[in-house]
Amino acid sequence: MEQRTHRLTNERLVGRPVRIEPGKAEVELLTTEEMAVDEYGLVHGGFTFGLADYAAMLAVNEPTVVLGKAEVRFLKPVKVGEKLTARAKVIEDNGGVGDVPSPRRKKLVKAEVLNENGDRVFEGTFHCYVLEKHVLE
Repeated sequence: MEQRTHRLTNERLVGRPVRIEPGKAEVELLTTEEMAVDEYGLVHGGFTFGLADYAAMLAVNEPTVVLGKAEVRFLKPVKVGEKLTARAKVIEDNGGVGDVPSPRRKKLVKAEVLNENGDRVFEGTFHCYVLEKHVLE
């Protein structure tokens, strides 16, 4: 499926899409030294969050999708050099009432991030909105 949103995203910072399907997406990220916050190689949680958020946006895959709110849990630390995989799935789609589309269609997306051992390091629910026009217009 063609990527319709967040096309200029930097793959080194928030990942590379490996699968986009209707209502689902998978994104991979190889963590690097520049993501570390200390001498132990602990990766800043913002990169893990960004990866999950990017997967959520791609699961919606609408050009004007934005994040309104997120409820997340960091489950395990991530270390430099780990390859992470985020999987996201739209679990609720409020596209409007009856035949009348909502100008701010809400989509609820569940996302998880796994390390290369298959351990879940992050999980979250993302409240996404598809706007009638770009948020900056």
